[in-house]
Amino acid sequence: MFIEQGIKSENKFWKYILGSLLIVLASFLGQAPLLVAILYNSFINGKSYPSENDDVMHFFEPNLTLFLILISFAFTMFGILFVVRYLHHQTILSITTSRANIDWKRVLFSFSIWAMFTIISTLGFYLSNPVDLVINFKPIPFAILVAIGTVLIPVQTSTEEYIFRGYLMQGFANLAKNKWFPLIMTSVIFGAMHLSNPEVTKMGNIILVYYIGTGLMLGIITLMDDGMELALGFHAANNLVSALLVTSDWSAFQTHSIFKDISQPSAGLDVIFPVVIIYPILLFIFSKKYNWTNWKEKLTGKIE
Repeated sequence: MFIEQGIKSENKFWKYILGSLLIVLASFLGQAPLLVAILYNSFINGKSYPSENDDVMHFFEPNLTLFLILISFAFTMFGILFVVRYLHHQTILSITTSRANIDWKRVLFSFSIWAMFTIISTLGFYLSNPVDLVINFKPIPFAILVAIGTVLIPVQTSTEEYIFRGYLMQGFANLAKNKWFPLIMTSVIFGAMHLSNPEVTKMGNIILVYYIGTGLMLGIITLMDDGMELALGFHAANNLVSALLVTSDWSAFQTHSIFKDISQPSAGLDVIFPVVIIYPILLFIFSKKYNWTNWKEKLTGKIE
């Protein structure tokens, strides 16, 4: 079973603390290109150094900013690979899936179904709110965005999945010897990680319901399916398709997307709706396709 693959007597919890610190260090190293670019640009062009996260997002041309932000996740991924291999003496496959190989059909199915939903819902919102969502399409910048996003956004989303649904999921399982504690803890930490996003500043902490709810859904499909493939596909589709379709002045990713949301940011039913309606439907689809059973044991059972 997937979560049990990290249960080893030598995998003491202090190793997960040390491993997490090493992964954070790798992330900081990955932010060096962005820092150097800001310092260089400030020195050469005399621009004032950005004091807030929102200022950083608008400091460079959007495609360059996106590239510099996403490249840090490549460093983080190398950090994960190093920690898993040399600190825990596990393979990357062991924190990915319980199957003999990664099931790329599962990744593609999850990606496709969520990409399709995102496209349809975005077009529906545009048709019903043409004043709030305006055309932002510029062919050349958009083509560059597609190139950057297609390569680096899956790296970003996969890095987050390997940290939360892979490494930390198994780490908390080592600590608690059950399944519900890793599920809850990784979901809450995943949500808290987004506290620095500009959306939280604009909409308030209520949007954490969406982030934590998304983390919970990703954790559920990982435990039920005994692998991260579905979570990897969903997360990649969510971030990539969203980045290509819609941007705004207050979103985490500033992109040359097809549409731009110029409405006043607010959090309401659109935050709650995916968590309480859409995600349960998605879980139902996955459960029928992959014949999931024994939900209680897989989500809350003890680990011997």
